[in-house]
Amino acid sequence: MEKSRRVVVLLLLVVLAITVSGCGRGGKSAKTDFKVGVVTGTVSQGEDEYRAAEIMKERYGDRVVHVSYPDNFMQEQETTIGRITELAADSDVKAIVICQGVPGTAAAFDKVRKTRDDILLLVGVTQEDPKIIGAKADIVLDRDELERGKTIPKLAKEMGATKFLHYSFPRHMSIPLVSQRRDIFKEECESLGLEFIDVSSPDPMGPDGIPGTQKFILEDVPLQVDTYGKDIAVFGTNLAMQEPLIRAALDAGCIFPEQCSPGPTMGYPGALGIDVKGMSGDMDAIMDAIEETVVERGGAGRFATWPVALNMTIIQGLTELAFKAVDGQIELTDIDAIKDQLEEEANNDMFVRQLYDDIDFYVIISGSHVFGVEK
Repeated sequence: MEKSRRVVVLLLLVVLAITVSGCGRGGKSAKTDFKVGVVTGTVSQGEDEYRAAEIMKERYGDRVVHVSYPDNFMQEQETTIGRITELAADSDVKAIVICQGVPGTAAAFDKVRKTRDDILLLVGVTQEDPKIIGAKADIVLDRDELERGKTIPKLAKEMGATKFLHYSFPRHMSIPLVSQRRDIFKEECESLGLEFIDVSSPDPMGPDGIPGTQKFILEDVPLQVDTYGKDIAVFGTNLAMQEPLIRAALDAGCIFPEQCSPGPTMGYPGALGIDVKGMSGDMDAIMDAIEETVVERGGAGRFATWPVALNMTIIQGLTELAFKAVDGQIELTDIDAIKDQLEEEANNDMFVRQLYDDIDFYVIISGSHVFGVEK
């Protein structure tokens, strides 16, 4: 009898030990104090992304460690690499989310993997070759740029455009998905009967910086409208272009179908003088304020965006997915889990597909809203 009791007690202790220690990476973990690192640009390069990281810090407190890569990230790739590897040096950091995946991200992941085979590496909106970064990251999420190559010209034509003007510069044209999207733009415009016009603008990373690019846009759009007429749709590939593009298009009376990174907070509030600070990230309220201003200024039917700030959604979604994956609640690459999390963050329908069969690279698209047109 005494021996039986000892066996029962021993078995109970074994069960208790397993329960306390938890399972491995694929199971439910009892460790609840691990951290997730989040790497974004600064407010000047991408305010949406920076604010999304702040939102995650509000949710998780010190369990989210937020750092930013430098504004001049092309010339300061070693700084970007250092920021990422410093996060990985903290053994409590079990996952790192970076958005945007600027040049240097893949090199940083190589360094991290040399010392940490237990860490999850998640990327949103890559500026590096998708195949390269996709092979190094555990998961990559991006806009469906190839599909947007078709949807944006179609939307522009529906809004009355007869011509489609594309602003970019060589550095962006070296980004594979951006370059491929441009080629699809051109093909789609030809099939739709739209004239495609390529305009080279100053690079905001160039000698004149962001102010030089914005000055060029403000001055060039009215010149293009004088040349081609008001039924021209304008599109720019850089975040810093969006505010001057919207302002100049509204003043000149042309068409603005979508930002490079579509969403209510990208470019519109600054261009229209809308203070969004009191709206606490309420996208519906921001959309209503934009709509009212655009209509008042005669832009009804000629300006549009997604009702979702995608980069914010990606950062918040990836961070939540990271916490759940480390904790063993989900498989990180479960497309249904990805879609559900993004829709929860965006409060909107999202369409997700795997871009490549051999890597975990997923692309996302949302529907558009044309301001001043009844839904």
